Amino acid sequence: MPWWGWMVMGTLLFGAEMLGVSAQFYLVFIGAAAVVVGLLGVAGVALPEWAQWITFAAVALTCMALFRARLYDKFKGADGEVEERLILGDRIAVPERLAPGASCRVEYRGTTWSARNTDSTPIEAGVEAEVWETTGLTLHIRNPR
Repeated sequence: MPWWGWMVMGTLLFGAEMLGVSAQFYLVFIGAAAVVVGLLGVAGVALPEWAQWITFAAVALTCMALFRARLYDKFKGADGEVEERLILGDRIAVPERLAPGASCRVEYRGTTWSARNTDSTPIEAGVEAEVWETTGLTLHIRNPR
């Protein structure tokens, strides 16, 4: 394959991982290996087709084994836990009617949260519901008492 073919393939794989396909960082390293083979071609290293594919596979597997787990853990972010203690009993406006057990997005403390109605009765739109518990990034709300 010509050097530019490797570069295109690497760019497409890298872009797919970054823009939509969540392959847990595998496509990043496969794409990087393709770019490495392409850069070898740009540098004037003339490899036969079979050697290009072996180099591609070796670089991809080596990089995945050495770096993928550490980089994936670093880039995937937090596990969705809130460090700051929330004030239970705070009131939030519910933008839509929320049946028991249903969820919606709400504004709370300057950001958007998932909110779940854990009450046995529906919460009507526009009502200020009470925050009484959190699980990860989900606020558990109920009708005000």
